[in-house]
Amino acid sequence: MDQKNVYQLIAEKMPDMSRSQEKLASYILHNTNTVPFYTVARLAKQAEVSEASVVRFAVFLGFSGYRELQSHMQNSVRMQLSTKDRMKMSTQVYEGSDQVIYDIFRDDVANIESTMGNLDSKALMKAADHLTKGHKIYISANRSAASLGIFLQYYLDMMIGNAQLLGSIETGPEQLYGLDEKDVVIGIGFSRYSASTVNMMAFAKEQGATTIVITDNLLSPLVPHADVALTASSELPTFFDSFVAPLSLINALITVIGKQKMNESGTRLERLEEIWERFDTFYPGKKE
Repeated sequence: MDQKNVYQLIAEKMPDMSRSQEKLASYILHNTNTVPFYTVARLAKQAEVSEASVVRFAVFLGFSGYRELQSHMQNSVRMQLSTKDRMKMSTQVYEGSDQVIYDIFRDDVANIESTMGNLDSKALMKAADHLTKGHKIYISANRSAASLGIFLQYYLDMMIGNAQLLGSIETGPEQLYGLDEKDVVIGIGFSRYSASTVNMMAFAKEQGATTIVITDNLLSPLVPHADVALTASSELPTFFDSFVAPLSLINALITVIGKQKMNESGTRLERLEEIWERFDTFYPGKKE
């Protein structure tokens, strides 16, 4: 279903809706910039209907559930919203100087719960297997997603020793010289997606490398270039993306790899500890 027509679909089906569905539809159509980032509970509360009504509403429209409906609404809106628009949107969603703090925490918890609920554990295990067997590992993560790329590269390189964070589109191609089917390329990107990351993953796929993407949903432009796709919810109606759930997903991936490479990683960490001690890497604790 074309996500660009989701609001038109809602409007067209209103004559056939029940009273609660019509109430929900009216609220969505009057709040198209904020509703796509609501959890089921928040939307139900704002529209003054039950959570079950929200789920039934999504199914009534032809979606598998609220998650799919939400993904279509988000892609319809987020592709058009500028950073300034999203900042303005956050002031509409989060009201009250004190309450907003707790709302942010609750929304991040909801992101983790959503990610857990939609987690493809087989895909995660498959990604871990590819990474442990890869000859070289390259990570493409740009703009705000670069923070996730740095974190992942740091621990992969610590455990395996063959991970490299790619630079921008200007320098990345040189780093991928010699890329082949024995290598693994990871692309990390969330709305609004970096064109550089999408192009890098397309190139990696063309070269025959194994490709893994970490993104927000299966409608992401990164997914068509992936052998393995892992999704994590980053929904937050602000000018920035929430990376709490994506970071939790990466933590899980790193942990699985650590278990698979226990012996090799243990040897590397012992040697690293010697080097860290030699260079006084860490601040010394108080001695008794």
